[in-house]
Amino acid sequence: MMAMLRWLQAMAIRLFDKVDLPLLLALLCVMLISLVVLASAGGDNTRLVVSQAARFGFGLVAMVVVSRLTPAKLRLWTPLAYGGSLVLLALVFVFGSGRSADLWLDLGVFYLQPGELLKLSVPMMLAWYLHGVVLPPKWTSLAVAAGIIGLPVAMIIKQPDLGTGMLVAASGAFAIYLAGIAWWRIGLFAGLGLASLPAVWPFLLPHQRERVLTFLDPESDPLGTGWNIIQSKIAIGSGGFSGKGWGQGSQAHLDFLPEHTTDFIFSVLSEEWGWLGVVTLLALYLFIVGRCLWLAAGARDGYSRILAGALAMTFSVYVIVNGGMVAGLLPVVGVPMPLLSYGGTSAVSLLAGLGLVMAVRTHRPVHGYR
Repeated sequence: MMAMLRWLQAMAIRLFDKVDLPLLLALLCVMLISLVVLASAGGDNTRLVVSQAARFGFGLVAMVVVSRLTPAKLRLWTPLAYGGSLVLLALVFVFGSGRSADLWLDLGVFYLQPGELLKLSVPMMLAWYLHGVVLPPKWTSLAVAAGIIGLPVAMIIKQPDLGTGMLVAASGAFAIYLAGIAWWRIGLFAGLGLASLPAVWPFLLPHQRERVLTFLDPESDPLGTGWNIIQSKIAIGSGGFSGKGWGQGSQAHLDFLPEHTTDFIFSVLSEEWGWLGVVTLLALYLFIVGRCLWLAAGARDGYSRILAGALAMTFSVYVIVNGGMVAGLLPVVGVPMPLLSYGGTSAVSLLAGLGLVMAVRTHRPVHGYR
């Protein structure tokens, strides 16, 4: 019996020796909060909690497996991962299914959203490319990088899925930023982007224009397009300091708040757990992003540093966009709160991405970091 226990202990140590324990503990705390909030938001539908717990388990397995890969192996497989993601994304146009867009592939056992995979493979491909060029990147390198980002983003927006397209573009932009692009170039691109906004407006779909107009004035149609944001703000504001208590949120349980298990689950947390719950969750998110950036800073090669840093900063964009969206500070674009919102592909891809960040530790410097 003792021999069996020692063997199991040795196997566990060997399996998790590449996993960053502080980061793992913070992730487990966020996932626990998610299940607790889902148990309330879902009402009597316990299937939501069981299903999400199973997805978290699958994502944790993916994270542990990916964390054991060395940066050298990741670099070797990066073009294949990027190309495979593009192929799956192309198949969406033929076999895709969704409520308002062709977003998912039905694989029988589960639905796969290829756009989520691009959030990993795009920064991987950019890190792979930029690792082999002279840094900071020149105009030729930036043009190639723009093509690596632009092709999948254009395909995703065509589905149409503007929210995922923006996150994929952000992950690529962060990779270029971490490659050391000159500040005057960043200012130039930012200025061109702002100047092009009026020209983009005619190309937006009707529902996308509606979201922007609703963001600017949600009270103009309080029973229609402005309903989601208004009810979300009511839920957030009514939570107060300590919240109404678990299962006591009126906005979700009386069906005033739509999508309260997915895009607007942060509003449910705010109403039931108040300012204390919000600060706790945001502190965990801040620790996760900070820890990932710390691991990225200790990377030994450019590929690892760019990849880990870009994934960490993309994670922060999830939090900022969803938080701003449910608070009425940003237009509603369908971006989930990471590891809090109900969803499979998003949770698994996020955990796998954090496994990539942990993989950086396999080639840490001699004096490393703890």
